[in-house]
Amino acid sequence: MRYCINCCIHLLPNDLHRQCFRCRGPDHNNQKCPVCRGENKIPLYSDSKQMKWLAVLEVRTDHCESWNGLFCLRKGKLCSLMFGLIIMTLVMVSYILTGAKHGLLLIPSPFHYGAFASNPSLMDNESLSDMKDHYQPSKMNISYVKDYPSIKLIIDTITSKIEFITRQRPDLEELRKQEPHMFSVIPNKFLPNSKNPCWYEEYRGNTTTDPYATNSYALYSKRFRIIFDYLRKVFWNHLYHYKDKHYRLRCLPHFYIIGQPKCGTTDLYDRLRLHPDVRFSAIKEPHWWTRKRFGIIRLRDGFHDRYPVEDYLDLFDLAAHQIQSVLQSDAGKERGKRNNIIIGEASASTMWDNNAWIFFYDNSTEGEPPFLIQDFIHAFQPNAKLIIMLRDPVERLYSDYLYFASANKSVEDFHEKVAESLQLFEGCVLDYSLRACVYNNTLNNAMPVRLQVGLYVVYLLDWLTVFNKDQILVLRLEDHASNMRYTMHMVFQFLDLGPLSEKQEALITKSPASNTRRPEDRSLGPMLPTTKAILRDFYRPFNTKLAQVLFDDAFLWKRT
Repeated sequence: MRYCINCCIHLLPNDLHRQCFRCRGPDHNNQKCPVCRGENKIPLYSDSKQMKWLAVLEVRTDHCESWNGLFCLRKGKLCSLMFGLIIMTLVMVSYILTGAKHGLLLIPSPFHYGAFASNPSLMDNESLSDMKDHYQPSKMNISYVKDYPSIKLIIDTITSKIEFITRQRPDLEELRKQEPHMFSVIPNKFLPNSKNPCWYEEYRGNTTTDPYATNSYALYSKRFRIIFDYLRKVFWNHLYHYKDKHYRLRCLPHFYIIGQPKCGTTDLYDRLRLHPDVRFSAIKEPHWWTRKRFGIIRLRDGFHDRYPVEDYLDLFDLAAHQIQSVLQSDAGKERGKRNNIIIGEASASTMWDNNAWIFFYDNSTEGEPPFLIQDFIHAFQPNAKLIIMLRDPVERLYSDYLYFASANKSVEDFHEKVAESLQLFEGCVLDYSLRACVYNNTLNNAMPVRLQVGLYVVYLLDWLTVFNKDQILVLRLEDHASNMRYTMHMVFQFLDLGPLSEKQEALITKSPASNTRRPEDRSLGPMLPTTKAILRDFYRPFNTKLAQVLFDDAFLWKRT
C-alpha cells in the first residue's frame, strides 16, 4: 500500500492522485508549495507493511480545505449507508403491511384483557354444578372477544378430525419381549387365599444384608428414607421360614386409582386410607408404571436409572407384612376377618401418561404407541379393579394451570396459553391420528397447558380394550363434593369392602377436603368467560362421546 504524505492516506491505483488539488505529480515540491507549508500539522503513525515503522504522516487540519478530500474518501461509505437505510425502510413497510393483514406483530395483541373481580370462595372441591359466574367486567381492552372467531375455526378443524378408532391390542408374547425382567419376577399365579395378587419369593440375603440398599425410591428421595428405615428394622420379623430357606411375601395392588390429576384423587385416597381394611403403598403416587420404570423422575431432567419392579414391590411391604400375619395365623376366625385387607395404589398419571413409550418401544408407522400401561397391568392382573375420578375438563384445566404454573399467573396468561395449545394441537391432528396426538410426547411437552389430560374418553376407550367395563368405576368430582357419603358408598361396594360403624363412616365422610385450591390461587378468581367458551367448544365432542360410553349424561357437564 502506498501513501500520500501531503493530505490523503491512501494513494489511488494511478499513483498520481490527481483528484487531490495538493498533489501535482512527481515534480510537486511541498517545501515550495504555499498550501503545504502550514504549521498546523499532526503526526500520524501507521503500521503498514509498506512503510517504515517510524515513518510519520503529516495531515493538515485545515477544515476549509479538507472537505473535498473527505468527500473523496467517504463517499462510498455514505452511499452504502443511504442504500442500507432505503432497504431497511422498504422491509419495515412490507413487514407492517403484512402484519396488519395477517394479524401478526406490530399491532395490539388480541390477548390483552382487562381485570375481573376475584372469587376467593372458589375451591377445587366445591360443587361446580351449583356455581355461577362470579366475574364482573371492568374497564378493559375487549380485543380478546374479537379473537374468539379465529380460535373457533381452529376448534372446528380439530373437531372435524376427531375419529375414535379401536386400537389393536398387543399379544402376551410381544409384551414379554419388551419387559422380560418384569415377567421373570412377577408370577402368573397368586396365592388363592388372598384378595390381593400375592406370592412368596425366596430371599437369599442374610441378617447383615440390607434388603432396601439399592431401592431407587429410598436413594433418590430423602422423604422416603424414614419409611425404609422402619422397614429394615422389621424385615426379618416378617420372613417365612420353610426347609432352611427364607421367603418374603410379595404383593401387587388389588385396585388402582388411576386418574385424573386435579380431579379429587388425593381426597379420595385420604378417605379410603381411613377404612380399616384398606392399605396403600408406602408412597401415595409412586408413578412406577408410567415414569419410574423408564427412569423418569421429571421428563425435562432427562432419564435416570430405571427403577426395577423389585423397587416398586418394596412399596407394598408394609401391607404385605399384615397379610403375612393373617396367612400364618392358626385362628380361623381371625384369619377370616383380617384376610379382607386389600391394597391400593393412587398414581394419578396411570390413566393418561404414556409419554415415555417413544423412547423405549419401536415406533409404529402411524405414530401411535404399540404398547400402553394398561397392557402390562392386565398381563399380570387381569382381575384388577380401577377407579377413575373425573371433573369438568374446563375447570380441571384451569385448576391444573393454577397448581403447576410457577410465576406470572393470571386469567389473561391462562387464556394465551390455551390459545397457543389449541394451535399446536390443531397442527398435530392435521397430520396424525387423534390417539397419536394424545400420546405424543413432543406435543404434550410443547403445549403450555395440558389440554390432552381432559380428553377422558380417549384414554377410557383404550383401557376398555383390555379391561371389562365392570372392572372400572368412574366417578365425578362434582358428585363427590355434593354428596360425599353416596360416592364413598359406591367405592366401598365396588371394592367389596365390609360395612362400617357409624363412627368409622363419619370419620371417613366428614373429614376436611384434601388438596384444595391455595388461597393465592383463589384470589385470581375464575377464568375469563371467553376462555371458558373456547374450552367448552373444544371439549364438547369428547364429553358427548364419554356420556355415550358411560350411559350417563352427567358427563356432558352442561350445568357447570
